[in-house]
Amino acid sequence: MLAYIEWNVRPQLADLGFLELRWYSLLFLLGFVVCYYILARVFAKEGKTTELLDKLTFYVVISTILGARLGHCLFYEPENYLSQPWNMLLPFEGTPGVDFRFTGFQGLASHGGAIGILLGIYLFSRKFKQSYIWVLDRLVIVTGFTAAMIRIGNLFNSEIVGIPTDLPWGVKFMRLAPGVPVDQIVPLHPAQIYEAICYLIIFAILMLIYFKQFPSFKPGMFLGLFFVLVFTARFFIEFVKEDQVGFEEGMALNMGQWLSIPFVIFGLYLVFRKAERVSYAPSGEKAVADSK
Repeated sequence: MLAYIEWNVRPQLADLGFLELRWYSLLFLLGFVVCYYILARVFAKEGKTTELLDKLTFYVVISTILGARLGHCLFYEPENYLSQPWNMLLPFEGTPGVDFRFTGFQGLASHGGAIGILLGIYLFSRKFKQSYIWVLDRLVIVTGFTAAMIRIGNLFNSEIVGIPTDLPWGVKFMRLAPGVPVDQIVPLHPAQIYEAICYLIIFAILMLIYFKQFPSFKPGMFLGLFFVLVFTARFFIEFVKEDQVGFEEGMALNMGQWLSIPFVIFGLYLVFRKAERVSYAPSGEKAVADSK
């Protein structure tokens, strides 16, 4: 009978000395690439151009990274970063020529990423004269896949771990306790895998609904479903996750749960609000409002 899983995988895919290539970065990139090709199919189905998708991708990548980074710094470690705000956006540490080292952005928050995307897509929609809700509805269809890849990347980094467990799939993260004998390390919930599985299921659900119901949707339906499903899953998984920062200790609900609640409420509003279904012609232009 399996008692635990031993996890001792190096987070680096390659170490060039001055630069580390990490599994996390590769999986992050993979998520965006796969989502790009799926969205290309969606855009083609609705008569949108590849050039428009390229511009959207640029806005999404930048707003995701900035939002997730700033969200981590401001939500979880404000006392550290507000005193040295430039460290929020510097992907390296040390002194050039002495101990300079590229680190990437170590510390990203999914809630900050969600807020960043909402703002980034707003700017994109205004600049390129696109419907804000239309863009968000299509974008969230594939976002679950990227979110799952990011959580698998967290697994390779041995981060965002769970609380101790005696379940047979508990994981002993060897790199969190270097030099400690394996029999003295406590198995933990693989919270990253729980989230990745949930996000892949949500991705499959939204894909199925989109391609089954096209071309008629209630505006905001996919965005609402995405928020409800993702942040409800996140809320409950947080109960088996280790606190990310010290101030969360002793809180009835941690920061991740408090930040999830507004997203769930807003998602429920979008799902259940009264709104006409809108049919989109293959040309990409709005055709008619459906009273169904």
